[in-house]
Amino acid sequence: MPEIVQLLASPVHRYVGRPADGPAPAPPDELVEQVEIRAGLGIVGDRYFGRPAHRDASVTVIARESLPPGADLTQLRRNILTAGVAVDELVGSVLVLDSGQGPVRLRVHRAAPPCAWLDATVGPGTWKALRRRGGVRCSPLTDGTLRVGPVEVTVLR
Repeated sequence: MPEIVQLLASPVHRYVGRPADGPAPAPPDELVEQVEIRAGLGIVGDRYFGRPAHRDASVTVIARESLPPGADLTQLRRNILTAGVAVDELVGSVLVLDSGQGPVRLRVHRAAPPCAWLDATVGPGTWKALRRRGGVRCSPLTDGTLRVGPVEVTVLR
């Protein structure tokens, strides 16, 4: 069964400047067990929540199958890490996730290309390895709650 492996809602943007200088320190509570999602706004408490420039990319999703062993959302700066969901193939679709609190609909707008920071945060070669597998940028169409654990997945084309 598909699952949500990790969830990240970070109030700060940690990747500023040059990758060689390293990211700013992470807040201790950016990895969470559940997130509240608001239609058209994003994830409550996340740095991109309600920002007009990020409305079509306020929620990012990536598949664990794309990642090197040991990599997690604190290094990747995506919001939702799934297992068993081929998210990179969903551009143009609506991804519906239900982790037990009712369905959350996410419009998948475009790919989320990796950046050079990944070589600094995960390891050398990660940036190149994640090309075309860096996840997707979405906007939420409905309010709801997502939790870590098993998730029902529906894709509307």
